[in-house]
Amino acid sequence: MCYPILPGQKGARRMDFKLLHTFVTAAELENFHQTAERLYLAQPTVTTHIRQLEHLLGFQLFERVGKRVRLTPAGQRFLPHARRVLATYEQAIHDMTAWWQGYDTRLQLVTSPLVATSVLPGLLKEFTQQNPRVEVIITTEVSSAVGQVVASGAAHVGMARAPSAHPETTSTVLYTDPVVLVAAPENAADADWVDLVGRHLLLTGNHPIYWDSLLLAVSKRQPHLRTLAVDRVDVTKRLLEEGLGISFLPLSSVVRELAEGRLVTVPVDIELPTAATYLILPQHRELPEAARQFVDLAKRAFPDGKGPGLPGRSGVNR
Repeated sequence: MCYPILPGQKGARRMDFKLLHTFVTAAELENFHQTAERLYLAQPTVTTHIRQLEHLLGFQLFERVGKRVRLTPAGQRFLPHARRVLATYEQAIHDMTAWWQGYDTRLQLVTSPLVATSVLPGLLKEFTQQNPRVEVIITTEVSSAVGQVVASGAAHVGMARAPSAHPETTSTVLYTDPVVLVAAPENAADADWVDLVGRHLLLTGNHPIYWDSLLLAVSKRQPHLRTLAVDRVDVTKRLLEEGLGISFLPLSSVVRELAEGRLVTVPVDIELPTAATYLILPQHRELPEAARQFVDLAKRAFPDGKGPGLPGRSGVNR
């Protein structure tokens, strides 16, 4: 269905970004009422935006199916164009804002939550001191998703607790550190680790690599395990501090808690795994200068391959 563009109508071909924003949101939600709620508009305004856009393009973009709407073939064809225009517009606004704030360039990082709370603060402090005109943007993802973000170009550099499985990325071990059994002081007092595991919940699932093999080894010594899966180290540590269980964690992730006496390590007589932190980079895409400087800084920070705060490690104390 075509809507005629009246000849000589002033501004008939002028595009308004708010029309595109309404269109893309409606295409996602397939419901004008929900679109209005999402955009804080009245529903008649949403309908008006869509009608104005259809008039500008000369095509019907939506058709009604019961109480919902769906894109017509013309709407499906126009959707990726609308998304690109909005993305370019938002990128331009962000770039100009950054320029006004004094930034010359940008560094986009993606890390796992554990890396973001343990390693990244020290690295960023040094990097921003050396590069005050670089805007740093940080996003967090589970370790298994970091490689995909880097491969897509949404981030220049990734840091994760597991290597990337994406073929368009490379993974390099940045540092390793031992895994230790930790507990609140009141739970660990005068306790054998086997008895401790039998009496308290074992908080698992907070690391993407070592738990399967570790649980097998622990269960051979203490078959009466009660586990609680917690997928984030920061949540695990908080539960431990409250006395709600025990857990095996990378030593570098609990350096501060151990130093402050909020947690303690418990000796064990089984072989424990080693945890690694990986630097994930695009395989075929050249890094911008700011990203190369950050990678060089990260590698210099861990020349001996030991985690931050561990005995005997060289480099900057973080």
